[in-house]
Formats: sequence, structure tokens, C-alpha cells
Amino acid sequence: MSSPAANIATAISTPTLDSESPALLQSITSHGGYAFTRMATLAAAGDQRAAEAACEMAWEQLHSGPWHSVLPVWRDAYSMACLHVAKFHLSNGEFRDALRSLDMGIIMGGPLLRKDLDSAIEGVLAAKSRHYHNEVADNDKEGHGEAGSRLLVSPQEFDKSEVLRILPIRSLSSKIVGKRSALSLEAFLCEYFLSGSPVIITDCMAHWPARTRWNDMDYLRRIAGDRTVPVEVGKNYLCSEWKQELVTFSEFLERVQSTGCSSKAPTYLAQHQLFDQINDLRKDISIPDYCCAGGGELRSLNAWFGPAGTVTPLHHDPHHNILAQVVGKKYVRLYSAKYSEELYPYSETMLNNSSQVDLDNIDEVEFPKLLVQYRFWKFNGVLEYVNI
Repeated sequence: MSSPAANIATAISTPTLDSESPALLQSITSHGGYAFTRMATLAAAGDQRAAEAACEMAWEQLHSGPWHSVLPVWRDAYSMACLHVAKFHLSNGEFRDALRSLDMGIIMGGPLLRKDLDSAIEGVLAAKSRHYHNEVADNDKEGHGEAGSRLLVSPQEFDKSEVLRILPIRSLSSKIVGKRSALSLEAFLCEYFLSGSPVIITDCMAHWPARTRWNDMDYLRRIAGDRTVPVEVGKNYLCSEWKQELVTFSEFLERVQSTGCSSKAPTYLAQHQLFDQINDLRKDISIPDYCCAGGGELRSLNAWFGPAGTVTPLHHDPHHNILAQVVGKKYVRLYSAKYSEELYPYSETMLNNSSQVDLDNIDEVEFPKLLVQYRFWKFNGVLEYVNI
């Protein structure tokens, strides 16, 4: 009969790593990674310190310059090292550390070993569930979303007067953007998509489990609490104090809850492929048929998750968007593309889809075109607002 440690170790199966390892190590060596190859070989033979050393070596390579200049082989090398480290953590019963290593491999690693990383996460979660079976059962008996303190957003009534102190004049009364219920795909295509007109569709998410589950702190912690996610810290990505961090989802939830009662900079999980990383959250949503309008393919499926007051600067995206507001409310400000020049986009490549203007504090000396145009918009009602 096998030991408990042996049973846990079998939770991680790495068929791609097993078959691709010789070729990957040869490629790493050809790019000067002799030390990494030696440590990775020792790790595969059962040396935990060598696995950790290999992980550190690959991490240094990932941060040797701008992300676009990092050789793809080093991203795959990092994934390899993360898998080795995770195996040792799991064999020691260190489930959270194992999950962190695997998540890091997904977030920072390359595509070669992605299936192994996903499979390993499933194995670790299954082993953790068996290990903590009694604890999970106790949590389930408590129920979800019944106590107000466990709700992410309280069910209090929307106070328009309070919101209008913050939002621009007429922001909730403009009729330029229409609201539609039970909008057919044909009507969406003909009346809105082809003309490039925005629309609010009021009822296409009612059946999503996410509508209730994602407002339940206990549910989110249980499903994703130990997973590591990338977050943005600071007012927005255009500010000098803005930075990125890697934290557990539980820590992120704590920051979201505490933002309103502290002076700390807001933490925002923005434009992350969270549903590729955490499949249980993906099961809580459905892809709207509207995403198939025009015969195009779904370009990306991302998550934005943050506290009240989180702001994304004025920008444009390279493709069409369907924004699904699951919990809480979001204020969206829209301008026609014909006004791009008056909105002063950045000239540098990395930010040329973003405006230099802070619309809450317009500098009329630096951006004179915008001030003139802004006054015209306000007078003629051309300024477009959406509240969801």
C-alpha cells in the first residue's frame, strides 16, 4: 500500500514535460542556459533545491529587459521550473505553495507546457479537496450570501443624487445611447453593430450563476482564494505611482473590501484572462450570441474586478467590446472616433490608444482644442454617457 505522500505526488502528471524536456533543455543550452539545464536535470532527479534554483534563474531571464525582448524559450523554461517546484510542494502537502508555483507558470511562462500546468492545478485542487474534506463540508453548511458582511456589494438601493455629485451633468439623463430588452441577434447586427452605435442590453445575463455567486465573498474565496492573480495598484496605468503585483485572490478581495475605508491606493484586477486560469469561474458565465455578430471570432475573454471609484483612463480598443456588468455599477463615457484629435492621444507606441487628458481635471492651457470642443458638446448634447 502506497504512503500518503506517494498518493499526493501522483496528483501531478506532466506528459508534455516528459516528452518535450530533452528538446527544451537543448534549446535552453543553445541560448546560454547551461546552469539552468544542470539545475533542471537535478530537479527532475529529485533535488528540490535545484528546482528552486532553476526557477530563480529563469525568473531573472524574464526580467532581463522589456517583456517583448525576452526569448520565448526562457518563458518555457520558467514553466518547466514551476512544474518541478510545484511537485515538491505537493509531495510535502503544501497545497497553497504548489498552486502559487503553477499559477506563476501560467501567468509568466510560455505556451509549451500550458496543458501540463492546467492539469497539475486540477490535480492539486483535487488533492487539497480530499485533504480538507471536512473543512469544506463545514463551510458549505454555512450557506452563501446570507449574511450582509459576506456580500461584496450590499443590496442597498441605488442613490442617484449621491452619484450625480461625482458624475458630469446630464450623465444619467442622456438618451443618446438606447436601452433594449430581448434584442435579437439580427436586430443587434442591423441596428447597432453595422452602424457602430452603442446600446445597453438589459436582460441577456439574467441566467448567469455569476450574478449571485460573484457577490458572495465566501464563494469567491472557496473557488479562487488560493490562486495567484496579477493586479494593478494605483489610480490608473498613466500615473507615475502605478505598479503591478502578484497576489492571492483572497488578498485581492481583502484589498477591495478595505479600499473604501483606507487611504491606500486602489487595487484593480484588469484585463486579465482570469477565466482561462480559473475554470470554475468560467463556468459561471456564458458567451453572449452577440459576440458572433458579423461573423467574427471572439478575440479575448477578460475580467475586470475592482473597488468602487476605480477609473480606467479614456482610451480606444482595437476591436469591438461587449461589457457585461456582473456585480455593482459602472459609468462609461463614450466619444465618437471623429473627435480623436481633440482628445490628444499619446504619440508613443505603447500608449497611443490612450488620451493624455484627465477628463475630471482638464488642463485648458495644455489641451485647448478639447476645452473648446467640450463646451460645444455640453451645449449641444453630443457628449455621450452610459450608466450600467
